[in-house]
Amino acid sequence: MLIDTYGRVATDLRVSLTDRCNLRCTYCMPEEGLQWLAKPDLLTDDEIVRLIEIAVTRLGITEVRFTGGEPLLRPGIVGIVDRVARLTPRPQMSLTTNGIGLKRTAASLKAAGLDRVNVSLDTLRPDVFKALTRRDRLADVLAGLTAAHAADLTPVKVNTVLMPGLNGDEAPDLLAWAIDGGYELRFIEQMPLDAQHGWKRDGMITAGDILASLRTRFTLTPEDSAARGSAPAERWIVDGGPHRVGVIASVTRPFCAACDRTRLTADGQVRTCLFAREETDLRAALREGAGDEAIARIWKLAMWGKKAGSGLDDPSFLQPDRPMSAIGG
Repeated sequence: MLIDTYGRVATDLRVSLTDRCNLRCTYCMPEEGLQWLAKPDLLTDDEIVRLIEIAVTRLGITEVRFTGGEPLLRPGIVGIVDRVARLTPRPQMSLTTNGIGLKRTAASLKAAGLDRVNVSLDTLRPDVFKALTRRDRLADVLAGLTAAHAADLTPVKVNTVLMPGLNGDEAPDLLAWAIDGGYELRFIEQMPLDAQHGWKRDGMITAGDILASLRTRFTLTPEDSAARGSAPAERWIVDGGPHRVGVIASVTRPFCAACDRTRLTADGQVRTCLFAREETDLRAALREGAGDEAIARIWKLAMWGKKAGSGLDDPSFLQPDRPMSAIGG
């Protein structure tokens, strides 16, 4: 069991398969990209599967989310999903992606055992998409979403970050589109995860702003709080149901007290929080021949030291040294 000194138990493992990405979103990385991890520093497919197996069979992990960078850029992703699906007990598996590669891979990922996907999409306007991502790929993302739905990787969740002056007015349009397409929309407050450290608390679009905008067109009823559990998104029933919309208010309404996550970076480091400034090296233990029980003990010790909160509610918060693409969202 992965328990910390505050009594929280981690059952949800986020696994970054690569730090690389085929978009250059302004809130994540600079236009020229980043210096990617060298191939020898990345975990191999076998190492990833072994660490997930340790987490599932020895540490109580019941959910695995594959992230990046852009995880669909990992050549062996279908094989990794297939091998994890064969574990006993079998964890629930999901994928967070920008959607560009989903048209090509959705069916094979479903056949391998993937349960569902989260797709990042911040706008329905081609010009705004290009400005936000520095790439003209909106049509590919929309095609990927269609493919995910057709492959039954459901519920297909869409993650949206609103930024003032770009897509800040799109919340109602995005919700109407999501309802029409059968997607579950979740707005995420912009977080300090950009490599260039350009995030500013002042002027960010908050959960309150998002809800006020949605209520100009929709009636929102709060979902029963018991249904939320440890999920990061607060959800509202739209126009009496059955559709719902979520808001992840990481900055203004932190949910650290219910956190059930542990994170594994693409180069084999345990992070107890997305915003942690410390990491614990599992790759070295793997490559030095440590047994499964020894690796499990290292992981347990890392999680025991997890802090009470992310620190995002502190105005003097310092951003992590590594950008989101290297950590895994």
